[in-house]
Amino acid sequence: MKTLTDLFEHQLKDLYSAEDQIVNAFPKMVENATDTKLKEAFESHLSETKNQKDRLKSILDTLNIKPSGEKCKAMEGIIKEAEHFIKEDAADDVKDAGLIAQAQRVEHYEITGYGTVIRYAKELGHDDIASKLQKTLDEEYGADNKLTDMAEDRLNRKAKS
Repeated sequence: MKTLTDLFEHQLKDLYSAEDQIVNAFPKMVENATDTKLKEAFESHLSETKNQKDRLKSILDTLNIKPSGEKCKAMEGIIKEAEHFIKEDAADDVKDAGLIAQAQRVEHYEITGYGTVIRYAKELGHDDIASKLQKTLDEEYGADNKLTDMAEDRLNRKAKS
């Protein structure tokens, strides 16, 4: 890696790998959530994540970048941690609160990654790509806020009792 363009391409491929891993792992989150609204939120975000992956693939195609060759090791670790948590013998309410925490780790990683590539895209004069990436970043913030609201509004209290 010698230029910002090289780093930008590397980061985009890393995010694509992360999105791919999330699409494959999130059905386990849906399956293990017991709260109906949480399950629905996870299903909705899984669908949104598939769209984000497609959007990122379109950006990579526009830039003539093959998405292969990168494995996001950070997301791999976050997902492994979530899989370990899912196997815990926890009460349903505690499991739901923990699933929110695991999902937010995913969201926070994505928020960081997308914020970075948006800045790189702007610096490199790819304003149209920055706008597309911003749409994904906005969706990630929305998912994170929804999970926070669910936790604070009732799920954490249920887990406490």
